[in-house]
Amino acid sequence: MADIPSKPIKGRGAVSNLANRFEKVLSETFDDGWWREELEDSVATQVQPDPARSIISRNQSPDIPFSQSINPYKGCEHGCVYCLSGDTPILYADGTYRPLKDVRIGDRIIGTVREGWYRRYAETEVQNHWATKKPAYRITLADGTQLVSSGDHRFLTERGWKFVTRIGPGRAQRPHLTMNNKLMGTGQFVSQPRENEEYRRGYLCGMIRGDGHLGSYRYSRAGRTQGDVHRFRLALTDLEALHRSRDYLTGFGINTREFVFQPATEERGPMHAIRTSARHQVECIKQLIAFPSEASDDWLKGFLAGIYDAEGHLAKKNIVRISNSDAEIIRHICMALDHFGFGYVLEPIERNGRKSLTVVRLNGGLAKILTFFHLTGPAIRRKCSITGTAIKSDVNLRVRSIEALDCVMTMYDITTGTGDFIANGVVSHNCFARPTHSYLDLSPGLDFETKLFYKQNAPELLREAFRRRSYQCSPIALGINTDAYQPIERQYRITRQLLEVLLEHRHPVSLLTKSALIERDLDILSEMAQHRLVAVMVSMTSLDPAIKRTLEPRTASPQARLRVLRSLSEAGIPTGVMVAPVIPVITDPEMESILAAAAEAGAVRAGYVLLRLPWEVKDLFRQWLEAHHPLKTNHVMSIIRQSRGGKDYDSRWGQRGTGTGKFAELLMRRFYLACKKLELNREGFILDISQFQPPPRPGDQISLF
Repeated sequence: MADIPSKPIKGRGAVSNLANRFEKVLSETFDDGWWREELEDSVATQVQPDPARSIISRNQSPDIPFSQSINPYKGCEHGCVYCLSGDTPILYADGTYRPLKDVRIGDRIIGTVREGWYRRYAETEVQNHWATKKPAYRITLADGTQLVSSGDHRFLTERGWKFVTRIGPGRAQRPHLTMNNKLMGTGQFVSQPRENEEYRRGYLCGMIRGDGHLGSYRYSRAGRTQGDVHRFRLALTDLEALHRSRDYLTGFGINTREFVFQPATEERGPMHAIRTSARHQVECIKQLIAFPSEASDDWLKGFLAGIYDAEGHLAKKNIVRISNSDAEIIRHICMALDHFGFGYVLEPIERNGRKSLTVVRLNGGLAKILTFFHLTGPAIRRKCSITGTAIKSDVNLRVRSIEALDCVMTMYDITTGTGDFIANGVVSHNCFARPTHSYLDLSPGLDFETKLFYKQNAPELLREAFRRRSYQCSPIALGINTDAYQPIERQYRITRQLLEVLLEHRHPVSLLTKSALIERDLDILSEMAQHRLVAVMVSMTSLDPAIKRTLEPRTASPQARLRVLRSLSEAGIPTGVMVAPVIPVITDPEMESILAAAAEAGAVRAGYVLLRLPWEVKDLFRQWLEAHHPLKTNHVMSIIRQSRGGKDYDSRWGQRGTGTGKFAELLMRRFYLACKKLELNREGFILDISQFQPPPRPGDQISLF
């Protein structure tokens, strides 16, 4: 952590820049000329363009009342760490993996979510992807797993999130990995199969013997010299396996025809099939699926993938089972599992009047199941999903060594909807808001406030998103990570351009701001309000200008924010107040006064957020306390920990914004009583999504009306 200056820095909220090893970013210096009430900057603002490739971020958290948002700017004048080697395999939602450098925005991968006492694997979307150069470290675990990362990356351990290396002495040092810390996950991934000729033969053997119909029949037919019939048919509900089988057969010179074997019903989807009745092709298939006298590794991998696609399934408790009534097939399944060192159990099942069935059940839990999927490569991905599984494993993932590689490497990181991802079988972290500025090689301290980025192509990206046929209209929250009305918005006007696009296409939007600059856009907002397309929440922390100047030095005054509420309300725009953050001892006594003043100004909705201190933010906040309220520091931090389960921060859904414990319960009770007295929250903001008009797509006919 950086040394704390002898006095606060004029016009800025952060007291210092947290120490880091990040590279400098070349920027153009720009004096924003702050226009409300602050004096000239002691630290100049720098601004540069951010050529974004996407604009809408998706959200899955139940704590947030919107599913998608737009952030026109990075950094925030109002007031993470990474990364991994590009070769690190990242677990995808379909059970496969891909090197981190090849991951792309929009990909569906596996992250984690907290459900009660358990953290579980969950499907999430990649929202951002970037590269940088960092000093490299190699982390080696007891099971042989190796991870190459920067010293600032974080992994989930049995004792929470920890950085790879420490920074700072004594109390200032951050939680970091030590020997024998246990990382959470399944352990290293094995190599995925090569789809060579041997693998394809094995796959076709397992698939066709498990689920296909193949035979030649001879019988007499009137007027014919012979009645020989040759038939091959493979019928499946999963097109991935059917198309893989057809492609493999084509590669061996066997052409088949696809058709609908069974149409869809109310209970199940359609079943498609491929077939051929040509004698020479049926004979070729028989030769292809013959069991070899000596099976190679690749053939065995393909066979296990084919028989799993045909006869296997993954039960809810992460149990892989493969069943068949053919003793020869069961023998080859066991032979293949033995060859690769998998443990298994045979479970015979008697069936009345039918041939008995044998079930092969794999042992070893989730780690072995993922190894099976990665080693063999089944085609039916729904059978390979681990979503919903609790993160627990018997694999020894204790840290054995952390080695500085004495070199700078190109490394990569991603942002996901869950805030994490699975890197080579280990739960790996990414961050939000202030910490995300480190993604740009900048400090989450002063750099976050003074080095800003604007998305100059945001309006074009928004139209492009609306134009996609897959886009489903739902209200967009504008400016959630950082305020959409930064002081630089006066010059760059990105937020206004986005509002113009939203109005043009009749798309609903909600805004949360603490800036008086929103009054500039009353013309657009009032027109949107006439169509029930907009709602605005104004954030207020305190009515005391002295507290505002130290906590949010470059924002509009409390009086200016109340004026904004009144202006918006008089223009017919649904408005509310967000009391945030509520800081114990410092601002919590003002809650009722803030709500009363906002209601008088025209607010009809209200909310609050108890102070959150994720990641590096806790260090910045403690610095702020020691600089401005030194006698209250320990008392404030004590109440925060009482409200966060004994920690500085609790990220669990449903509790992140309100906390737990007596103080949190009292705060919630005070809020609801004040809202009831002031008649706030009697009705919700209802935005109309039915009016959405997407831009014309190439090839669309333009309506004459």
